[in-house]
Amino acid sequence: MFTRYEGVAWEERFLPRLTRKQVKELPKEHALVILPIGAVEQHGDHLPVMTDALIGEATLTDALEKIDPAEQIWLIPPIAYGKSNEHLGIPGTISLSASTLAGIVSDIAYSLKASGFRRLLLFNTHGGNTDLLNVAAREIRIATGMMVFSLSPASLGVAADLLPPEELEFGIHGGDYETSIVMYLKPGWVQEHCRVREMPAMNRYRFLTLEKAIRFAWKMEDVSRSGILGDATRATAEKGRIIQERASDLMAKAFVEISRFEIKQLLEETSAGAAMG
Repeated sequence: MFTRYEGVAWEERFLPRLTRKQVKELPKEHALVILPIGAVEQHGDHLPVMTDALIGEATLTDALEKIDPAEQIWLIPPIAYGKSNEHLGIPGTISLSASTLAGIVSDIAYSLKASGFRRLLLFNTHGGNTDLLNVAAREIRIATGMMVFSLSPASLGVAADLLPPEELEFGIHGGDYETSIVMYLKPGWVQEHCRVREMPAMNRYRFLTLEKAIRFAWKMEDVSRSGILGDATRATAEKGRIIQERASDLMAKAFVEISRFEIKQLLEETSAGAAMG
């Protein structure tokens, strides 16, 4: 079971626990600051409205346990709320506007820049945030010169062999994937007797899809009666354990790679290759 604010992530890698002197003296050449961004929104009748934020915090808690203590990888307080207006009107949803979320992320980035940090990772666990955060990341890069990264763990394919094709395509909200993870992390937060299966009627379309090829704008009430998309009845805590273990393993490796990345090297290496040619 996941317990918030315990372990290495929160005791040894939680940036705000340091004093201003300690923050100033941190070696920042390869430092990476991670900003978790989730959502508080309805997830059907069986999952808590904090599902997205919970999954993000738990994944980071596990991943940061697996990194060499010498690495300068730091966590800052999560933004629990996201751009969830596609769920507004359904009880439990608390949404920020696009402009508010972009403004908060930008202000945090500018503040980190003022403290001397060069790298920021937007660690996102809500699909409705993705497009906005990609735009925000580029705007921050342009405005500050920081290297900004965006990552959504669900996009890494760690459950590709655990879920059927239909679930991989359409199980994007409260389905097998998320339900399994929450059953593993916080079993007492899942109303198992309320789990259902609901898939959008998209099989007739060759090109249209919800989040991949040709997308169309939608709100949850356009595509679901139950408030979920996917098959929550197939979920198991064991599946959730496997997903979290794989995701945290990948995250630990990815964070170190990001901390070593230097964007200026892309042109330097390209120029060197062109000169040799």
